Amino acid sequence: MAVPKKRTSKSKTKIRRSIWKGKADKIALKAFSLAKSILTNRSKSFYYAVTREVADPPEYDSTDGK
Repeated sequence: MAVPKKRTSKSKTKIRRSIWKGKADKIALKAFSLAKSILTNRSKSFYYAVTREVADPPEYDSTDGK
């Protein structure tokens, strides 16, 4: 197993961590943006099948008392 010869400085560690977190933030922002566009039916890059049950919810009978 490889072992580092010298200790990595805190500044270098923080730089690497910030790059890693920055990439994760960018990916999360893209995923959130895609989710918003799907929910508002404005997505142009994501195709999905809409079932009739989801599009037209069933009507409830008002005689049940619920």
